[in-house]
Parts: sequence; C-alpha cells; structure tokens
Amino acid sequence: AAVVREVGDAHALKVENDFPTPDLKAGGVIVKNQYAGINFIDTYHRKGLYPRDLPFVGGQEGGGTVAAVSDEAAEKGIKVGDSVAYSVFGSYAQYTAVPAAKLLPVPDGVGLDVATSCVVQGLTAHYLTSSAHADLIKEGEWCLIHGVGGGTCQWAAQMAKLRGFKVIGTCSKGKSDIASGLGCDELIVLDEVPGASYEDYESVDIVSRVMEVTDGQGCKAVIDGIGKSTMDISIGSLARRGIFISFGNASGAVPAFPVLRLIGKSAYVTRPKLLDYSVDRAELVSRADEIFGWLKDGKLNVSVDRTFPLDEAAEGHLYLEAGKSKGKVLYKID
Repeated sequence: AAVVREVGDAHALKVENDFPTPDLKAGGVIVKNQYAGINFIDTYHRKGLYPRDLPFVGGQEGGGTVAAVSDEAAEKGIKVGDSVAYSVFGSYAQYTAVPAAKLLPVPDGVGLDVATSCVVQGLTAHYLTSSAHADLIKEGEWCLIHGVGGGTCQWAAQMAKLRGFKVIGTCSKGKSDIASGLGCDELIVLDEVPGASYEDYESVDIVSRVMEVTDGQGCKAVIDGIGKSTMDISIGSLARRGIFISFGNASGAVPAFPVLRLIGKSAYVTRPKLLDYSVDRAELVSRADEIFGWLKDGKLNVSVDRTFPLDEAAEGHLYLEAGKSKGKVLYKID
C-alpha cells in the first residue's frame, strides 16, 4: 500500500510492503486491485489541502476482481471473481475494502483500465455536463471548458458535445494533438508553464476570443478545474445568467471574491463535488451505465496516458502535478 503518514510533497507517499490487509465488513467485499487511478484530489489529500486523518492509504479510485464477499453482498449477487470498479478511499493498495453499494460491475467489452478511469474522472465529467449547470445551459448553447488536453476535461468536452452543447476548449500547445480530436467547436491553444499542471492563461486573451466566437454573448456554462489562474477568465466569459462551475484547484484554490462581481451578467457560481452528485446507488449506477454505454458504442474516446507500478507511487504524483499527462494516469498493482 502507498501510505501517507505525514502530509507533504509527492515523497510523502511511502510504499509499505507489510501494511495490513483490510478486514471484510458486513455488507462489503474485498477487491484485489489491478489498477488505481491517480487524480488531482489525491494530491490535495497528500498535501493536506483537503485534510484527512493520518495515516491513510492514498487514492479513491480502483478496479480489479472481487476476492472476498460478505453474506450481505452475496445476497445481492456479487461473486468472487467479478470484475468491478469503485470509488472509496484507500485504492493505492493490493486490497481494498469496498461497500457493495459502491461497486460498479464492469461490462464485457470495457477494459478494466478504462473502467477504473471512469470512476472519478468519468463520473465527475458526467455530473459536470449533465447536472452541475442546473439546466442553465441548453442544447445548442456555448460552454467553455478549461484544460481539455488532459484528465477529466477530455471526458467533459466529449460529454458536452453528446449533450448537444457547443464547446470552446482551452489546452496547452503540447496537448493540442489530443485536444483536437475531442470534437470541440473551437480550441484555444495556450503556451505551456514549464513544470506546472496547467497552461499559461495569460498567453492568449481568452475572454476576447470567447466573445468573438459567441458573437458577444459569452458562454452559458464554464467548467473550470484550474482554479486561481482562471477565475477571472471564467467569470468574464459568462453569458447573461450563465454559471461558473469551479470544480478543481490545479493552479491553486480560487480566492474569495465578493458576490457583487456576478451582478454584471446576473451570473451564478457553484463549487460542486462528486459525492453530492452520486448520493445513492441509483444515481451512481445511472451515471455509470450511461458512461459505459457510450464507451461500448464508441462515442467516448478514453485515453490512458501512462501506467506506473505502485512501487513508483511518488513518481505518479510528480508526473500528474508536472502537467505531463495527456489522459488518465494509473497505478498498475501486481
């Protein structure tokens, strides 16, 4: 297991070969992991930005096969050997205890690496494009999505198009090859910030370009996982009664700002999280079923960029934080 005993930089993740295997709990299963997803939220936990009780096993996204089943889980039809993906804390490990209600059966035709990628990034992109905008954007209207060259927003750009929105995406020059294949109606290509997980958002006047593309109207929704560097751009790019959806902090947390800033366009702002958009099993499975259906039908193109062995836990975080990824980054667990 890759364990954090003291918060800090990527090397705070220490791989321990004698970490206890979790106990099987009533209503749960033990999953033998083959993959664990590496997500920015994991780096926020590791650094202490989002506090956790110490020590903890990193990660919250995994995929593998069921190794042990409680009586309650067995009554629900779950069997040893089932291929599953899930999101619970502690996925950076050989074995993870998972409540049966959190399991997503992986359908035939969907690879376990892709299914693992779906659980946090895919589900996040799903709620961002289907629910978090509170229906303030309609089919045929403009949506701005930052950072479509990597991670969650590769998914979000494609899902926004599947929803019928017109999409403006931003990306770095180094990721424009990936971003250009996502179907965005307009792609704003930015200079890179060496060693950073985000682009140089001052290298292009994005707000002016957005207004040019949208005939001066702006975007009804802005999906922003960058944070501090893009807050002003996102608010400035909104249409009248548009919504600023701030879901991540790649460049730092969004600073406090007066609500009066929103008066110019009578705009909305939300700071959502996945747990509030997967509040019960019915909602979780509904989202996953739609995503897996799109994957099987070839409507989503999911890029697994790189896979690290769990022994290189720190290197996986360093790679993600350096902005090198052009898709999903995973640990492969033997």
